[in-house]
Amino acid sequence: MKPNNMREERSEGCRERIRYRRADAAGGTYFFTVNLAERSSDKLVRHMEELRAVMKNVKETHPFAIVAMVVLPEHPHAVWRLPPGDADYPLRWSLIKARFSRQWVKDERIRKSRQAKRERGIWQRRYWEHQIQY
Repeated sequence: MKPNNMREERSEGCRERIRYRRADAAGGTYFFTVNLAERSSDKLVRHMEELRAVMKNVKETHPFAIVAMVVLPEHPHAVWRLPPGDADYPLRWSLIKARFSRQWVKDERIRKSRQAKRERGIWQRRYWEHQIQY
């Protein structure tokens, strides 16, 4: 089941391209859940310092405030506040996932569809985001 903020929009005449509607309030505050592909993994808590360093690195080039965050063995929950005029949290999560993944030997199972897109099998492709309105 997809979260209600991930309704599919299919482009006319193109069955394979799916665009997900996401909240895009510049300067907004968002709650995220981002899962590892292997839900039984404890990689995040075993490598907390590496995750922290990657997030710090991304924050230096693409600022955001971490309002709150909890890291469970296979997924983090985070509340971020983006700077005024900026709504590009997908870029930030993409960079965090890619930089964290590059630290590991490619020993995970990688499906052909992921290989074709030069993706690793560490993170789930999608994530859940909810805009916090106050």
